[in-house]
Order: sequence, then C-alpha cells, then structure tokens
Amino acid sequence: MFGSDKRNGHSLAAITTLIAEGTTIRGDIEFAGGLHLDGAIEGGVRGEGDKAVLMLSDKGRVDGEIRVLNAVINGKVHGDIVVSERLELAASARVEGNVYYKVLEMAAGAQINGKMIYQPEPPRQLSGPSTKVPDPDAEHADA
Repeated sequence: MFGSDKRNGHSLAAITTLIAEGTTIRGDIEFAGGLHLDGAIEGGVRGEGDKAVLMLSDKGRVDGEIRVLNAVINGKVHGDIVVSERLELAASARVEGNVYYKVLEMAAGAQINGKMIYQPEPPRQLSGPSTKVPDPDAEHADA
C-alpha cells in the first residue's frame, strides 16, 4: 500500500520490518523505513527519518505512545498518536488516547476515545531557561 504510494509529492517508504501475529514485544521500538505490525507492542513506537511509516493491521495492537511521520491504523491503540504528516484511520481502528495530526483521513467505522488535535507544524522541544546569571557590575560599567 505504501511502497509505491505518493501523497503530496512525497514517496513513502516500503515496508522493511514486519512484526507478525502472535508476537508481543515489551519495550519501546524505534524504526526507520516502514513497519508493518500484525502483533503487539507494549511500549512506545517511534519512527525515525523522513519516510517513516507505521502500518498497524486489524490484528495489531499498541499499548503506548505512537510518534511517527506517517501512519495507517487499522488495529487497537491504547495511548496517544502523534503523526507529523499524514494519519489514516481505517474502518477497524480503535484508539483510546489523544490523536495529534496534520493531515487526517478517517474511514467510516473508525473509533477514537480521546481528543483530536490539529497541528499544522510538528511539536517542537522547548529549550530550558537560561542558566546565565547577569553580571551586576556590567550595568555600572557604562556609567
């Protein structure tokens, strides 16, 4: 589906990783390219790179946060979904959590129990407060 698909002029990655039905992974997963999930992940899922795509089949399940560039969800998700480009929710999608998206396609039958939040730009990490202390003598140097 995503191997030769072009959306908005960007080609998306072919599926390079498969987690089969009957497989459960406990812990966070980071991947590049395409990940097709028929099994279960008990932990966070993070896609790296500008062509990362997660495909969660109707047999698949994620218990944790999903943070990817593109995603097609047709299974169960217990956690937030943060998609910085395109999110497709197929008819069997069941989401218990908030959904952050830029472009959304939602089929009849998909269910979300949470907030849907449009984000035109991907979330940015804020820098912490400056630890530099002003020099009190610097103010009096001009006088």
